[in-house]
Amino acid sequence: MSASQKSPAFGATSTAAEVLDGVDLHGRRAVVTGAGSGIGVETVRALAAAGADVTLAVRDTDAGAAVATRLRDELPSSAGTLSVGRIELSDLASVAAFTAAWSGPLHILVNNAGVMSPPRITRTPEGREWQFGVNHLGHFALATGLRPALAAAGGARVVAVSSIGHLFSPVVFDDLDYRYRPYDPWTSYGQSKTATTLFAAGAAERWADDGITANAVMPGNVAATGLARNTDMDAVAGMLAAGELVLPPGKTVEQGAATTALMAGSPSVAAVTGRYYEDCAEAQPVTERAGALAGVAPYALDRDNAARLWTVSEAFLR
Repeated sequence: MSASQKSPAFGATSTAAEVLDGVDLHGRRAVVTGAGSGIGVETVRALAAAGADVTLAVRDTDAGAAVATRLRDELPSSAGTLSVGRIELSDLASVAAFTAAWSGPLHILVNNAGVMSPPRITRTPEGREWQFGVNHLGHFALATGLRPALAAAGGARVVAVSSIGHLFSPVVFDDLDYRYRPYDPWTSYGQSKTATTLFAAGAAERWADDGITANAVMPGNVAATGLARNTDMDAVAGMLAAGELVLPPGKTVEQGAATTALMAGSPSVAAVTGRYYEDCAEAQPVTERAGALAGVAPYALDRDNAARLWTVSEAFLR
């Protein structure tokens, strides 16, 4: 199957359960970050229903345990096992503890957790701007720390959850942490999601010899999640009213998890790597970003940008 080919059965309204219907993931182990709410829960549900043993990687282990208990009651007896692990992606020490505790192969890593557009600048313990630190750097540390486990699995997949919001900004290498330019919650979010996509492009190239594929996905405009918990929604309403912000058509959480589930478990995309998918299909390039409701900016998949970000990110982890 070519990288741009898709099943005609799947599209914008498909659900995670539908794209993995009939797929057998028994014997495979998965980690899903941000699995305590929203599309993270539906991603866990779909993977476990197909037989994968899933670790819910969450900040709040009590909330994660409650989700795992609920899903166990709802899933069939043939479902994979569910476990909970603590990770705080803004704290690299917490990420390192999670990766150090992992034992054995890992077949699926879903970098799903994220934060979006806090109105005031916040920094991680290491001094990184918070959105870049959580959405990109924490996940970068997680994935690189788990690389031996991914390589040991043979044919492992990494799915990086990005956003149409990457169109707000490329990665501004000269000022990643907003130390010299005025902080803006939306360009900051855009930079972090561009970085998320560039990570997938970089991992695809670097880890191909280990049999690891890596892809970025856009879940869609899903309102019923915790992503916007730090966002000034009054400001968002004003931007929408003024035409300064446009949003793609809304999706349910089940639909929002579909593209992630496809790239994480479907045999139809087993050979696809280094791409950006939305609505269960490869996204088309966008050159005019203003008002765009779909597509991927070429700068988010640029090999030179990916290589530069990889080098910078490795330096931040030292």
